[in-house]
Amino acid sequence: MEQSAARVPDLVPIRYGRMLASPFTFLRGSALVMTADLARVPSSGIFVQACGDAHLSNFGTFMTPERNLIFDLNDFDETYRAPFEWDVKRLAASAVVAARDNGFSEREARASGRTAARQYRLTILEMASLSFLDMWYTRTNPERYYQSILRRGEKKFGASVRAVLDKAYSRDHLGALDRFAYNDHGRWRIQTEPPLVVQVPGTTDDPGVVARALEDYTATLPPEFSAFTRRYRLVDVARKVVGVGSVGTEAFIVLFIGDNIGAPVFLQVKEAGHSVLEAYGQPDLHEHQGERVVFGQRLMQAASDPFLGWFRGSGQRGLDYYVRQLRDGKASFDVGSLVPAGLTRYIEVCGQVLARSHARSGDAPAIAGYLGRGDVFDAAIEEFAVRYADQTVRDHAALVQAEADGRISASRGL
Repeated sequence: MEQSAARVPDLVPIRYGRMLASPFTFLRGSALVMTADLARVPSSGIFVQACGDAHLSNFGTFMTPERNLIFDLNDFDETYRAPFEWDVKRLAASAVVAARDNGFSEREARASGRTAARQYRLTILEMASLSFLDMWYTRTNPERYYQSILRRGEKKFGASVRAVLDKAYSRDHLGALDRFAYNDHGRWRIQTEPPLVVQVPGTTDDPGVVARALEDYTATLPPEFSAFTRRYRLVDVARKVVGVGSVGTEAFIVLFIGDNIGAPVFLQVKEAGHSVLEAYGQPDLHEHQGERVVFGQRLMQAASDPFLGWFRGSGQRGLDYYVRQLRDGKASFDVGSLVPAGLTRYIEVCGQVLARSHARSGDAPAIAGYLGRGDVFDAAIEEFAVRYADQTVRDHAALVQAEADGRISASRGL
């Protein structure tokens, strides 16, 4: 509710509605709640550039600048310096909650939490044995992962992986044009879908405001990207509701059209507020919150979107924003559709990715030494994840009660 006070009032009920859907969606939207809980327990004291919101649905595919598809973390709104185990605990807790939401047995749910911890530990041990440069260049190739699934004979999960990969290859800017825009007498416009996609009056009518924002943004890109502003023209802007935890913050999609053959480029502009970790982590050097997000993403991902940049809004609130491509091979797994074996494999690869991300910014040998080669860490995280899954059910029930009492209003099904 404290977060909601600073968000777009009309969108807050949508956020609550999405969080009310299940304990898993509640967990997705309550990074601040879990961070406050984590800060009250002892920590390892080994800091990394943390994601801050490393639940199962914040991993997915995207295209590298070399046009190769990879699988990695894909949400960095909360990234900040923090103890490494905070991300591991959030990942493991989300695994247990997801398993329970999917109707798995308690034994399978417990195993899901342990799998996250075990795979993280094993991958950190592997990263600690590599040179820093070799570690830096490691990445998860989803096509190779798909082939490994087939070799194991796991055909059902293999079909799920194939479907995600095929979807990723189809998600490009041209496809986004068909999905989000229409041609209005020779001019492309973004298609509205109230209340999730709405026009923003005046954004394309004030060339001074648009030019300043675009200039500030492109100044944060590599110099060669200055050509972008010469070859593409802005044609429309719309506000678009995204995610669960982000609902209510300012988020927009921006359509550019190329001047030569009319090729589209969709960018996503998202408000960058202060990280939920800020009150509990180490001091951060980035005064601009958009720069903080971009820095964390570039540091943690094996490869990052070349369009990543930031700017500060010129309105009365002076909000910070970051910018990225809307659709460029981006696809993710429907965690709720996975059977036990498939969820286990998915948790494994998420644990691997998280460990590699931490190794890029932290001291992998120190983390490896702390974790050790035995299963003490695995068992401890499993126990934590189960208990926090129980707490998430109680917290979700409290939100349900808050709606029943009239303290919050929720819009469901959006």
